[in-house]
Amino acid sequence: MAKTIMLMGTSSHVGKSILTTALCRIFLQEGRRIVPFKAQNMALNSYVTLDGREMGRAQVAQAEAAGLAPMIDMNPVLLKPTGNAQSQVVIMGEPVGNMSAREYHTGYSLKAWGAVEEALKRLQDEYELIVIEGAGSPAEINLKANDIVNMRVAKHLNAPVLLIADIDRGGALASLVGTLELLDEEERMLVKGLVINKFRGDVTLLTPALKFLEKKTGKPVLGVIPHIEQLGIDEEDSVSLDEKSRHADAGDSDKIRIAVIRTPKLSNFTDFDALADEPDVALYYVSTPAELGSPDLILLPGSKNTTEDLLYIRQCGLEETIRSAVAAGTPLFGICGGYQMLGRKVRDPLHTESEHDEIAGFGYLPSETTFAAHKRLRQVTAQCEDFPFLGERLAGHDLPGYEIHMGETVFTEEVHRPFRIVAAGGAPADVIDGALSADGLVAGTYIHGIFDDDDLRRGIINRLRTRRGLAPLSVQYRYRAEKERAYDRLAETVRKSLDMEKLRAIVGMGADA
Repeated sequence: MAKTIMLMGTSSHVGKSILTTALCRIFLQEGRRIVPFKAQNMALNSYVTLDGREMGRAQVAQAEAAGLAPMIDMNPVLLKPTGNAQSQVVIMGEPVGNMSAREYHTGYSLKAWGAVEEALKRLQDEYELIVIEGAGSPAEINLKANDIVNMRVAKHLNAPVLLIADIDRGGALASLVGTLELLDEEERMLVKGLVINKFRGDVTLLTPALKFLEKKTGKPVLGVIPHIEQLGIDEEDSVSLDEKSRHADAGDSDKIRIAVIRTPKLSNFTDFDALADEPDVALYYVSTPAELGSPDLILLPGSKNTTEDLLYIRQCGLEETIRSAVAAGTPLFGICGGYQMLGRKVRDPLHTESEHDEIAGFGYLPSETTFAAHKRLRQVTAQCEDFPFLGERLAGHDLPGYEIHMGETVFTEEVHRPFRIVAAGGAPADVIDGALSADGLVAGTYIHGIFDDDDLRRGIINRLRTRRGLAPLSVQYRYRAEKERAYDRLAETVRKSLDMEKLRAIVGMGADA
């Protein structure tokens, strides 16, 4: 039977996901059979497993840190907001329908608990240690009765809990004390330690506060984690987008400027992380025409609600601004929902995403997309043998990625299609994907992760460099190798900052156990 440790926070976005990732890598480095778990995620940033099921992206990063392939037992319940206080509910990787927040939290969540229990049982039987992430705060009084992600999990497993606060926000001590006060006695007994996260400065200046905190709560402070810049690890949801740049800085004039259109239902923004980490790229997110500036490349991301996001782009004036940029020669690239927007029409006859039957697209590609009830979920491998881009034909081989969409796109005229899917869900395939406009300036694909390939990504950047009068460069950034280094760096920082001897004792794992 696996041992457990659970990480909860005083609120959302205090660093639970990142510290769970860190513990996964630390215990992996110690030779443990470790697995991450989060009962319920709410995020638009999702991933497709090898067996074609959908899970939260945070558990994917944690799985990678633990040296595992992502699997649905790590995140049995996923909520994908669709707008108007509604979410698509995904159980064990399969969508079961759209529900209002009231419908889910007052009725369905406890039905979903059965899937959580079953997933935990399988993980308990197979692994040595389960590192569990909570959600938001365990002290949300209005949600506690039907909670399936915080204290219900801890009590079910009798799991020791670490309570985390973000000191960078201010009020960390009050939030820790207040959260403990709002828990009932049984829940407080499960909290075995406190962690201060995202600290900047001289930690010795905190000593009086930490002593007070331990005396006040009767709980040990296991460590103070410093604020870590440039983590290089996939982020869980669009909350983190608020911390990303919204414009190209004046000091980035020698960099390639790439603008990502930030829509209300933007999903899978991790598609652009590899571009953002390139040393000669300034990637920024824009929500208004004024923020667009003069980019070298515009990216249209995926969307949980393509029609509503397309209307947003149109109504806020971004469509007109994008059209002016493309007319002046700026290339435009769409992924998934963004790819669908590039066509002539987007139809939703079953109202799977919105109440709109049909919306006109940008019209750059001779395509029409119709939404169906079935969602396509699969990992893919693609080839790119002929992608004409700014005067040069780019190529890429064995490109890994995944599809996650409900729309089927057909072409009403012949068009150049640069990608070919050669494997899907682990089986051989032969499917043409993507499209390129006649002038070569507008392109798109259904394949998430297409920019993760180092050579294709560098080829695109170099064509943009050449156009700017800059010399092309060799590959500057190895995406997957750098991710591994990022996990190791995170683990080293957290290991030095936590009292690992106390943590092992709490878990019930001595150094030699």
